[in-house]
Amino acid sequence: MAILSDTPQQRLIDQLGLIPHPEGGFYRETFRDEASVVRVSDGAKRSASTAIYYLLCDDAYSAWHRIRADEVWHFYSGDPIHVHWLTNDGELVTHRLGNPLVHPETVFQAVVPANCWFAAERVPDPHGGVGYALAGCTVAPGFEFSEFELADAKSLATVNPAHGPVLARLAGR
Repeated sequence: MAILSDTPQQRLIDQLGLIPHPEGGFYRETFRDEASVVRVSDGAKRSASTAIYYLLCDDAYSAWHRIRADEVWHFYSGDPIHVHWLTNDGELVTHRLGNPLVHPETVFQAVVPANCWFAAERVPDPHGGVGYALAGCTVAPGFEFSEFELADAKSLATVNPAHGPVLARLAGR
């Protein structure tokens, strides 16, 4: 995605040292805990936690994916973000992240449970949005790309037909 150099989006990318993320948007890992934990379910040794900056610009979105750890989303700046996730029962849950002082019915933080399919999208403000949303994500136990799985949105839609439109809209590229 080409972003004009004089935009707030490009300034954030430059100042925070962000790079493209495979699921969409831009990111940079800001913390990886030196302490480690062993996951009881499979004995895997992981950093206790990790944190990133995550930026969605213009029409970019985080495609459906899942990881094997809980992920806490933190809102920092810009337009609200919808973080959608599917429960094990196939229910679609949507967290609306944002600054509740500016965007009613938003929250500063939300949690996506481990092993759930989830996706996120910037919610343009019809009254003059800024064209980006800056968030942070904290994962515990720490994030590893080896445990990152992009979804086959068509397969997800077959299992969850009631949510077909949002699954298709946020499908991987």
